[in-house]
Parts: sequence; structure tokens; C-alpha cells
Amino acid sequence: MFETLTKGFRTAKQRFQGLAELDEATVADALKDVRDSLLEADVGYDVVQDFCNRVREKAIGVIVKVKASTKEKVRRVSAEDHFVKICHDELVDLMGPVDTSLKYAKKGATGIMLVGLQGSGKTTTVGKLARFLEKNHKRPLLVAADVYRPAAIEQLQIIGDKLGIPVYSEPGGSPPAICEKAVRVAAETGRDVIIFDTAGRLAIDEPLMQELTEIDKRARPANILLVIDAMIGQDAVGTAKAFNDRLNLDGVILTKLDGDARGGAALSVKAITGKPIKFVGMGESSDRLEEFRPDGMASRILGRGDVVGLVQQFEEVVDEEKAEQDAVRMLKGKFDMNDFLEQIAVLKKMGSLSEMVDKIPGMADAMPEGAKVDDRELDRIKAIISSMTDDERRHPERFVISSWEEVVDGGKRKKKRSAFYDQSRLRRVARGSGRKENEIADLLNRFATMRQMMMQIGMSTGLLGKIPGFKQLAQLKKLGGLDVNQLASMMNTPSAERGHFQAPRRNVDKAKEKQKRKNSRKARKAGRKKR
Repeated sequence: MFETLTKGFRTAKQRFQGLAELDEATVADALKDVRDSLLEADVGYDVVQDFCNRVREKAIGVIVKVKASTKEKVRRVSAEDHFVKICHDELVDLMGPVDTSLKYAKKGATGIMLVGLQGSGKTTTVGKLARFLEKNHKRPLLVAADVYRPAAIEQLQIIGDKLGIPVYSEPGGSPPAICEKAVRVAAETGRDVIIFDTAGRLAIDEPLMQELTEIDKRARPANILLVIDAMIGQDAVGTAKAFNDRLNLDGVILTKLDGDARGGAALSVKAITGKPIKFVGMGESSDRLEEFRPDGMASRILGRGDVVGLVQQFEEVVDEEKAEQDAVRMLKGKFDMNDFLEQIAVLKKMGSLSEMVDKIPGMADAMPEGAKVDDRELDRIKAIISSMTDDERRHPERFVISSWEEVVDGGKRKKKRSAFYDQSRLRRVARGSGRKENEIADLLNRFATMRQMMMQIGMSTGLLGKIPGFKQLAQLKKLGGLDVNQLASMMNTPSAERGHFQAPRRNVDKAKEKQKRKNSRKARKAGRKKR
């Protein structure tokens, strides 16, 4: 998401490293990087020029104060920080101001009419919007007013059944008449919000516009929202303008934003049409409709993450009290594989793993260029853990075989511990999960590494600011140098109860090891008798 834009801004801000002033030449070079990335991301040319001119006016000639005092402490500020701050403010202005509110009728049910081209995701968005409103204590009614697209009515009915929300339909009826009757049905059944799923076309045509105008006239919806596929780029602007000229839109919903590496529609629509982006759709789940936040979007574009958005996602799927208890146990190193399975379930509820990584501050800069987070990694880990016995999940150290042998060090006899994996266990889990033995060992290694690191954080700096005694997150910076796929699989990863797993170095015959230890004891006993 926003890979093209993020890459351009990352290159631009690197030009200011070590500088104390935003000089004209450096600003010009940086803005060229920004302009190229904006155009490549399908942002309209006029929008790009206006944005770059505003940034130039605010940036050129500014001497950056190296230190900035706050109530808490003195912070160091660089020219790079200052440039990023200017770009952030201008991006927020470009996409804002924030207006995610819906107009509600003073009397009777509130109508919300969704319009857009065919394939933009209107029907799916109807379900997501209904789920969003239901969370806000509304009682929606869905109206199937698309009588042309094959299976459109059936699709909406399936969505309604899944959410437990009623759907009004009249196969073969006139869409304006269907919508008008739905208003009466809502009043009779005690529904306070009506969401109209209207028909679309592959391209805007006059019959479509006449039909939508007639629905607006007869059903009198309080809100008309245009649903736009974010992946169509600059075409989104022309589409929005055409619909707005005939229907006077109240706002825009951007869909499939998680599938667009460019993000041009998010930057262009508000600037060209003047209509606010109210919601953004992410993924297929009915819960994946978010209120649009320009500041969070700007931060993600600049590679600074979106902590507020990440916390909101956590709050939707996580029980706060249980999360706090789990965090304390995790910092004490008491997480086992069963806990890990629970964490995987939580992560999957939150949506795309790559989207969450985008929201972690600094993660975009830490990742190698072109690196991808594989969302299937969680499924692979789940398959591996599910193939373990319950005892192995609770005690991952069962996979480790330890042996002791005597060594002579500096003339002194010492016991040295060797640890290696139980190959039979690895083979059984590998067969059950359809993975390779080295993948099982790799997961166990990372599991133990994470456990060790979390214990260190718990003892020294802490993990969660809201938990008494835990205040800082500084040591998590160590994650910056890890391989991205390792990082993806280690997110919220618990670890073994004790010991650090080592990769198997050799196959060991248990009988020989046992005999070796027995012989060693006999030799020591004989030596003591001679003395």
C-alpha cells in the first residue's frame, strides 16, 4: 500500500541528512523525487504541481533549529525532520479536512445511497457500512436496487444473512419504486437506517444517471456516497466529478485501498472534487471499513506508520484485560505455543499483516527495498503448531535433547552441555504440517529468541506503557535488522519456557550417548579409588 509514494518520499528526505538548512538546491532535488513519485502514483498533474509549490514556499531558506524545547525535554531536530513535517502538513491539507460524519434524518429512517461504476465494490461496501453502523447502535435495512447485474440481489442477501441484517428486494421491479417502497418497509419494521445498493455500469451513461436521479427524488436519501475503486488511479477523479455534477455527492468511499501500491486516488479525489473521503475499504472482511483519517494516511505515505490506526484495530479485536494479562506473562517468558495460536487468530482478525507492518513507525525505513511481508506466513506457523501434541505446545523444550560431557579446560575438569533437536519429533510435526524439518527447527529457534528478547525487555525497559512498571520501548529497535519474513512470523510470538534452542548439528545415537556417560562415571569413580 502506497509503496510508490513512500519510496519517493524516502529518497527525498535522505537528501537532507547532515544538513542544517533547507537550501534551494537540495529542496529542488528532493521535490523532483516527490513529483516523480506522485505522478507515478497516478496523482493528477495539477494536484502534484500545487502540492510541490506549497512545499517549496514553506521549505526554501528555512534554517532549522537544531534543538527544540518541549515541556518534557529538549529534542534534536534535523533538516530531514523539518522537511518531512512540511510534507506531512501539506498531505493532510490535500486530503482533509476530516469529515467522516453522516447526516441523520430528524424524523423517520435515514437513507444512505451508494452509487458508483460496476466493479467498484458497492455491494460489498453496503455490508461493511451496515456492520459499521450496527456497531454504532443503528438498525440498518439493506435494499437490493441493482436488478441488472446477474446475482447482485443474491449476493446482497448472502451478505445480509451473514450479518443478520434484513434485505428488501423485488426481483424484476423498478429500482426507483423498490427504493421508495423500502422507505415504508423500514418504518413498519423499526429500522432507522436504509442503505440503497444501486446499479452501476462499466462506464457512465445517461440512463444510469437518470435512474439514480429518480431514486434520489423518490427515496430522498440524506446521504449520497460515491464508491470508488482506488486502483483505477486518475480515472477516479473523472468518475467522481461526473457523479457529483448530477447527484451532489456528500462524500466518497475508497475501496480496495490495500491492493493499490500507488494511492493516487486518495490524494486526488478530495483536491479535485472538494468532496470528503469518509471511509476506506480494506480487504474482504465485513469489519474492514475504516473512517478516513488524513493524518494517519499522510504518516503512512511518509513511512512514519500510523500508531493511532493500529491501536484502533487492536481495540476492535482484542479483549483489553486479557491482552494486559498476556503481555505480563509474555514479559516473564511464560508464553507457550497455545498462546501463540491465540495471537495468530487475533492478527488474522486485524487483516493484512503487511498493512499492520505499514502502521508500525519506522518499519518502512527498516525494511529492505522491495521486501514483502508474506501474509501466508501465519498460516504456515499455525499448521506447524497444530501438528504438535498438546504437551509439546505447552512445553516446547520437549523438542530439545540435552547431554552433558566432561571436558578439560585449563587443567580443570568441567561439564559441558550440548543441546540438539529430537529428530523424530521434528519429522512427525513436519509430516503433519506439510512443511520441512528445517522449517520446524527454524520456528522453534525464532520462538526461543523472541522469548529471550521479551524477557530482557521486561526486566529492563518494559513493553507496554499502560502496564504499571513498563514505560519504554527502546529495545524493540533491535528488530530493525531482522529479516522481514522473520519479523512477520515473530510478531507477538511467544517463546519456550526455558533454554535457548540451537539448530541440530549432528544425529546422535541415544544408546551411544548413554553408554558414553556411563563409562565417564566409571572412570571418575576408579580415579577416586586410586587416590
